[in-house]
Amino acid sequence: MTTVLPPPSKRQKTATAERSREQQDIEGIPDDLGNIRVHFYDQSSGLATGAPISIPVVDATVKNLELLLNTLRGNDNSERIPYRFTYRPDLHNAQTVEGSLDITSDLYHALLKPGLKTTEDSISLQYTPQAVFRVRAVSRCSAAIAGHGEAILATQFSPVSSSKMVSGSGDSTARIWDCDTGTPLQTLKGHTSWVLAVNWSPDDSTIATGSMDNTVRLWDAETGKPLGSPMKGHTKWVSSLAWEPYHLQQPGKPRLASASKDTTVRIWDTVSRKIEIVLSGHKGSVSCIKWGGTGRIYTASHDKSVKVWNSYDGTLAHTLNSHAHWVNHLALSTDFVLRTAYNDHTGKTPDSEEGKRVKAKERFEKAATINGSIVERLVTASDDFTMYLWEPSTSTKPLARLLGHQKQVNHVTFSPDGLFIASAGFDNHVKLWNARDGKYVFAS
Repeated sequence: MTTVLPPPSKRQKTATAERSREQQDIEGIPDDLGNIRVHFYDQSSGLATGAPISIPVVDATVKNLELLLNTLRGNDNSERIPYRFTYRPDLHNAQTVEGSLDITSDLYHALLKPGLKTTEDSISLQYTPQAVFRVRAVSRCSAAIAGHGEAILATQFSPVSSSKMVSGSGDSTARIWDCDTGTPLQTLKGHTSWVLAVNWSPDDSTIATGSMDNTVRLWDAETGKPLGSPMKGHTKWVSSLAWEPYHLQQPGKPRLASASKDTTVRIWDTVSRKIEIVLSGHKGSVSCIKWGGTGRIYTASHDKSVKVWNSYDGTLAHTLNSHAHWVNHLALSTDFVLRTAYNDHTGKTPDSEEGKRVKAKERFEKAATINGSIVERLVTASDDFTMYLWEPSTSTKPLARLLGHQKQVNHVTFSPDGLFIASAGFDNHVKLWNARDGKYVFAS
């Protein structure tokens, strides 16, 4: 009888991996390739920074390119900014993603060795500033806050900072939490069934909640008191909520959109508490809704479609059809700046309402501008195990299909800088993707 060896232990696997890494030869850059001409372009504006510069190929690493670009932009040592460099063959077409390549180490291994460019060519590189802060890796749970009596179904941070958060639960309540101390601040009581959706207004004053009791409620974000009676109109439960972006709001008249299993979306005047527009056209439950910074509303549905609406008159602009099953979730590349409006890391808030609106619009345009054009991208997640990356303002065809999950994908989001996409599925994996071309990056 043949003896079956036991599988290697974790320690043995780690030791084998270490030996493999040590045995790998690190390939350097040949020092006899001469120089190469590099021209830098700002990705947001599409404008050139300085004139083309000739640099030695052996020194054309990302670190040295950052030093050179900081010098060209006049940043002193205390203001040095890390940059991300991208090579794009068709530099003047913002919609072209074919052939785009991130420079991760140096120009030799990225462009010269594969034969994409030679030392006789002039290389045009787009640059994007990266975050100057460092985030501590999440290796363990730092805190657990008890309070809800049933499962937590929805959460969202305050637009001002991550020190406050609101959560909706199956115990029919929503709660506001102090994340710094791990203590509850307010309990929002009033719904008679599960709270499925929570959404904090961009000006930090109001919290909206949607429930299985078919109603939408508004709450004072400071005191937790209800603002009037529940807003009734839906005939089935409310699945998702979205506030109108701050820079698009009429002064003193913020609007709220609610999506429901009754296949409709309703746009509410939150002051008069009346329905302004009803968006009807889906044939299945509307699972997710987003309100874009260009005045478009995006809805995902169990009828396998995504619809794009004009928020001013409620007319249907486009229908995006590519998924083969329910569309569970969607996200916009500008979600972060739309949610935080005029609030930024400086903590400085304009004094006037007009100043707040101007700052909110400036932050949106800065985040959405690529090559001088406003570009708002959309990613959708579905029960067909796939995601699609879209640019609805230019085409009803997807830019890329994101494959990798082995089960239904139930959540998707863009990073705050719009460079990455994170997705979560019922295969118990979180995956990271490049938001420009949809290429797979990492899984955990």
